[in-house]
Amino acid sequence: MPLKRLDDTAREIVQKANEIAHDYDLEYVGTEHILLAILQHEAGVGARALATLGVDHQTARQRIDELVQRDKEETWVFGRLPGTPHYLNVIERAMDVAQQLEAPHISSEHLLLALFPDKESTAARALASLGVTRRKCRDAVLKLLSA
Repeated sequence: MPLKRLDDTAREIVQKANEIAHDYDLEYVGTEHILLAILQHEAGVGARALATLGVDHQTARQRIDELVQRDKEETWVFGRLPGTPHYLNVIERAMDVAQQLEAPHISSEHLLLALFPDKESTAARALASLGVTRRKCRDAVLKLLSA
């Protein structure tokens, strides 16, 4: 199970993502909650990498709120139930990212990079709208890890 490979930072992020989802009165934890939790853990490589790309918690939260509101409006108009992204998929992808970077544990930077493959997720859409690409983010992460 990938959860066993989480380091303390990643465990705090997963826990915080759950709290953020609860604060939104949601019954699921989505990629957007993981992104906000990464940004709240300012000491983590993930948050620091995003900061070098000009993304802070307030800006990301505002963009996520706009995207979620738009999704709610579209759902109401079309009468569909919104899909609920599962953060365990992100954690599983983070395990692959950690292996690629030869890291023994999953940390914030791995969770961050694992948000990009699902381009339709709220987190990926928010990052894209803020001008953050996977390549830019990966470069920022690698720069921080090599320092």
